Amino acid sequence: MLNRIVGLETEFGCLVRDPSLGSPEDVVNRIKEAAFKNGRWGLLDQHTRDMYFEPAESGGFLVNGGRLYVDAVGSHLEFATPECRSLRDLIAYDKAGHRLIQSVIDELGWSERVSFHNNSVDHFGGHTFGCHENYSVNPDSWSLRSSVTLLIPFLVTRQIFAGAGRVGGHRLTADPDRAIRQIGRNTADYVFVDRVYGVEPDPTINFQLSQRADHILHVVSGRVRFSRALINPKWDQSHELSRSPRLHILFGEANPSEYTTFLKMGTTVLVLDLLEANLAPAGVELEDPIHALKEVSRDFTWRWPVRRRDGKKTSALEIQRAYLQAAQKHFSHRDEETDQILKAWQEVLDTLERDPKSLSDRLDWVAKYEMFSLFAQSENLDWNDEAIHSLDLEYHNIDPAKGLFYSLEGMRRLTDEAMIERALRTPPANTRAKGRARVVQGLKEKRIEDYVVEWDGVYVEPKQVLVFEDPFQTYEAESEKFLKKL
Repeated sequence: MLNRIVGLETEFGCLVRDPSLGSPEDVVNRIKEAAFKNGRWGLLDQHTRDMYFEPAESGGFLVNGGRLYVDAVGSHLEFATPECRSLRDLIAYDKAGHRLIQSVIDELGWSERVSFHNNSVDHFGGHTFGCHENYSVNPDSWSLRSSVTLLIPFLVTRQIFAGAGRVGGHRLTADPDRAIRQIGRNTADYVFVDRVYGVEPDPTINFQLSQRADHILHVVSGRVRFSRALINPKWDQSHELSRSPRLHILFGEANPSEYTTFLKMGTTVLVLDLLEANLAPAGVELEDPIHALKEVSRDFTWRWPVRRRDGKKTSALEIQRAYLQAAQKHFSHRDEETDQILKAWQEVLDTLERDPKSLSDRLDWVAKYEMFSLFAQSENLDWNDEAIHSLDLEYHNIDPAKGLFYSLEGMRRLTDEAMIERALRTPPANTRAKGRARVVQGLKEKRIEDYVVEWDGVYVEPKQVLVFEDPFQTYEAESEKFLKKL
């Protein structure tokens, strides 16, 4: 069990295959409404959580402790897992979000007319959307400035195993006209955007590790739309009821592979443990992190050279080994899950150095590369052919009956169907999500309509308040007492 709360937020791409259903924005909203109709999967927000991004009724909290909503800027359907303390729990809840969305699509009879994809890029439209990671941090030992300095080299280089892989690339253009036209559609952009750029397909790139690297401009930024960064500092919510800081990582992407998600999140947890204990390796700082980010993603030799701040050359593999060795030295035999992460980390780095293609049963980017290479050769296609781009999209189709990922045999799993089904309907047993989910269920049963539900608190008229101050507590007794007073 982790000594840290972890969570994932995934923004889904929507492909409307039947234009008679309306625009993607229409479809996304209708699916959200169907999910919350009659309180089926949870309670729709009655309040405005954010005047720009989450106005009233844009989504709500679910019976499993997670959250489903429409991000008003971009009109993405987004699923946030409940707070988890186990990586297997996290993966099960991430998959449960996919199943919930697909079940609504199926119930509407739209399975042949609409598809949702947990990818992170629109190949031809130039859009990118995220799979953001959240980690609780210790406020007594966390310093944003010093900790980020030693976290960045890890985040830049972990794409050698955590990248989702993508066909082609994007490059920034000097002509931002298209982006400016997009800004006119969203009021939030007038407030939050301080730099506008355009993008266009880059025909010089056949395949790269990351779907997001081409769109990252900054190391740290409080703005997430046209000023995308590796890290976006956040607190639990605007009211800070729990005073619990969380690290919000923007540079990640949705991984269909359970093994990749396990490795991505697990290694990041161990690096945060190193940072909070002042045990991070020395000499890993990069000369230019954003340049290195793109160079590593696009290096088709798979040697992944980078330049350190001291001017010396090294590789992404060696940067990762430095963090691994520090974690092995200080955390080996700490608990079963830590040892599993360390073992997987070691095995993957060794294999990436020796024979990357043999990791096609574990890593998304390798599985994609092998699948697409075989198809291109058999059909005599160029990598820039639209058919290859279509395969890239279908790899991320969340429908198990259609997604190419689900057609792969032998992909390593860490959950099973029973775990995912349980995660769809019940909250984690060891975080505050359990208490919050119980209140959501109770409000549904009592047919109470005047409420405010947040990650760290619930308010019901007249002036009944329950605060979930500690995300590590379940608040079971407090939730039952709260409901009895209503």
